[in-house]
Amino acid sequence: MKRLVYASVLALMTGAGGAVAQDVTLTLWTESATAPESVFAQEFSAIDNGITIEIREIRFDDLVTDTLRAVATGTNPDLIAIDNPDHAAFASRGAFLDITDQVAASDVIDIDAVFEGPRASLTWDGRIYGIPRASNTIALYYNRDLFAAAGLDPDSPPRTWDDLLEAARALTDPENDVYGIAFSARASEEGTFQFLPWAQMAGGSFDNINAEGVADALALWKAFLVEGLASPDTLTRGQWDSTGTFNGGNAAMVISGPWELGRMASDAAFDWGVTLLPVREDGGVRASALGDFNLAIFANTDHPEEAFAFLEYYMSQVDRVWPEFTRLPSVAGVALAPTGDARIDAAAQVFTEQLSYARNRGPHPDWPRISQEIQTAFQSVLTGQAEAQEALDEAAARIDGIMN
Repeated sequence: MKRLVYASVLALMTGAGGAVAQDVTLTLWTESATAPESVFAQEFSAIDNGITIEIREIRFDDLVTDTLRAVATGTNPDLIAIDNPDHAAFASRGAFLDITDQVAASDVIDIDAVFEGPRASLTWDGRIYGIPRASNTIALYYNRDLFAAAGLDPDSPPRTWDDLLEAARALTDPENDVYGIAFSARASEEGTFQFLPWAQMAGGSFDNINAEGVADALALWKAFLVEGLASPDTLTRGQWDSTGTFNGGNAAMVISGPWELGRMASDAAFDWGVTLLPVREDGGVRASALGDFNLAIFANTDHPEEAFAFLEYYMSQVDRVWPEFTRLPSVAGVALAPTGDARIDAAAQVFTEQLSYARNRGPHPDWPRISQEIQTAFQSVLTGQAEAQEALDEAAARIDGIMN
């Protein structure tokens, strides 16, 4: 299969005279040198096609700011991997290359096979501006050993918000430095990513964040903090550190995603499991966040054909994103190959089901501003500066102003 892919890439790069393009260097910005696009870019560079991709790693928190600055000064790279809710901000302003026609003519990329959520994040005004790197979502990890020690059934993890609160109370053990639950309520996109599913399960979303019931979601989060069931640094730490607390045995549950499975399998010295995010009440609406990155070509690249060839190569390798990177493919019909770890393989089924309830953040060209209003609302409530409904009403008014 790879030989056929390599051959198609070489054919694309061959001109009328049969000569392969030489000495073309593309630049790729990514938040991780070990992410799929970085690994695949190194492989692509090793193909005898005259194209080399240079990788620059940029911190997740700096990626949008650095990219905005680079676009404004004309110093942007040829390719970028960017968080999917930020994609519309660049596509709508003409920074990303419209690849609709190239995709339609491609024998490798089938955009119709991309799941609806990821496809929507790539699309602006009916045109396609990239491909999905992968998809992810969040679910509830739990320490089966601590459940058993606290008299809770490890085979019956929390199903509802009340179950979750009661479990967190039973599992919190200050004498042994164990919190009942860990999550991220940080004033960043990670915090929005983690909070929105709770708002959605309560009947709200980013465009009606003050819907009746969303205050109950905030009340649940606040109870975790006020009762000491979650660490105070929940307000400042990201998902990576929250999961690290769980892996170290200092939290009995954590809300996190499939990207952590590899680290958890190697770091967690206890029996653990994964279950769907608890719903507001039995039979209630399920929701979860749709995450991961998209790959895009900048409109001002000097090498659009070579850059698109890399996108084709990436999509030809999409069956590898699960077994090698524990990321869920965004393309229908891609089977999740066994990893050899029964816990990870069982978790894959949970995350696959959870992904079916995942919803986009946006897409909207001003998503960063919308997200910031959501962050301000939940942080002001969790720190005791405002009442829940008041904060949500103010956020909704400001978001309406941004969107309209």
